[in-house]
Amino acid sequence: MRFSGTADYVATDDLKVAVNAAVTLRRPLLVKGEPGTGKTVLAHEIAAALGAPLIEWHIKSTTRAHQGLYEYDAVARLRDGQLGDPRVHDISNYIRKGKLWEAFTAPVLPVLLIDEIDKADIEFPNDLLQELDRMEFHVYETGETVKAVERPVVVITSNNEKELPDAFLRRCFFHYIKFPERGTMTRIVDVHFPGIQKILVSRALDLFYEVRDVPGIKKKPSTSELLDWLKLLLHEDMPLEVLQNRDPTKAIPPLHGALLKNEQDVMLFERLAFMARRKG
Repeated sequence: MRFSGTADYVATDDLKVAVNAAVTLRRPLLVKGEPGTGKTVLAHEIAAALGAPLIEWHIKSTTRAHQGLYEYDAVARLRDGQLGDPRVHDISNYIRKGKLWEAFTAPVLPVLLIDEIDKADIEFPNDLLQELDRMEFHVYETGETVKAVERPVVVITSNNEKELPDAFLRRCFFHYIKFPERGTMTRIVDVHFPGIQKILVSRALDLFYEVRDVPGIKKKPSTSELLDWLKLLLHEDMPLEVLQNRDPTKAIPPLHGALLKNEQDVMLFERLAFMARRKG
């Protein structure tokens, strides 16, 4: 099984190497990068390329590691016992399988996505160390041991909101997705907008990278936001002259709400436009 990208996903050579190394080693692939650089979509494309089912575990701030294994619903069992339900005699009726359990026992080798692991508590990665290392865990309520017949392909994403423990990092194959340079970004645009005018893409990318390079910008626009912006430009049939002959006294890009996502950055561009008008 080798990953070489897909028709819908432009993968750089270093990313292909990282994915194939992780698949060969059967180590979890830890992917970091700016939000919107395609980390989550990567797991979908790996599954598509390998012809494997995808199991997704999206992490929240309240997610606990044990939920990935299983959850025992003691409250439901107590309620059913009070109602005289015969199901209470089999405790397995109250065990809810987690995503790791699903991945370990899947009939076909799956791709398991653990998405945005850095959103959870700092102890979350440590609590998964043994299970991800041994690919097995014990169910105390039933006394059974759930063990993977074959190690699933595990993709873990992080937005770098907090540092991950060293012991956890040692068990992963790491890759940082760099923000796409212009050539790669052009290929990404071509995938999503086949047949789009080259001159429009060129001018839009000029403006996009200028916005990203403005000193002091708080939230740099991402790849996904560029694609949204291009979609709006095409939908609104924006004249090419608006992008080609930009007035420096109007520093905010057209349809800027797709690129600028907070009031500080909008105010920054308004100040730049004001300063340009004063100099004029």
